[in-house]
Amino acid sequence: MEYLQTAPVASFIFAFTILTSVWAFYSDNIYAQLILHPFSVYRGQRVYTVVSSGFIHADIMHLLFNMLSFSFFAFGLEPVLGHWQFGVLYFVSLILSDLPTVYKHKNDEWYHSLGASGAVSAVIFSYILYSPVSPLGLMLIPGFQMPAVVFGVLYLIYCNYAAKRAADNINHDAHMFGALSGLLITIALHPHVVNGFINQITEKVQSWMH
Repeated sequence: MEYLQTAPVASFIFAFTILTSVWAFYSDNIYAQLILHPFSVYRGQRVYTVVSSGFIHADIMHLLFNMLSFSFFAFGLEPVLGHWQFGVLYFVSLILSDLPTVYKHKNDEWYHSLGASGAVSAVIFSYILYSPVSPLGLMLIPGFQMPAVVFGVLYLIYCNYAAKRAADNINHDAHMFGALSGLLITIALHPHVVNGFINQITEKVQSWMH
């Protein structure tokens, strides 16, 4: 109940994404209607799927991973960023993260994409702007942590590398452009965050040198 007061927008997104994803798991028709199809979107058809595809997932593990990642950062970020600002961050990043995919696969009639990863990446990178030296870890390596800004740099390098290789079925372009959108939108909404970001890193580096 506390989150409903401190982070109502994030709470709604969290609940709506879970409900819509589960609904799609049991309805092939809903799944087909909501999934992103760049071939169609580029031709002005089913444009709404640029948003709707962010609320469905491939399977339970895909949903679980995205919602765990979302919950770790979103509920703490919204009170700092602001309620309507968080909504703008999430939905605009969701759209921007998909646009490169639409263009890249505009002629691939077979290609589809889904999931909240682009918008979740935006939330994570917005958090990194506010807390660049806070420790972040990897779910797959319990106990291993690094400064958030280091995690962010490595994340972008990996996404760029993986997107070029295209060796799996993961939309790494959405991850990367979602992360970049999160940075730009957060700075546009709260320009002062840049000074705080620089000051925190400077203080941390100075503490390491002494």
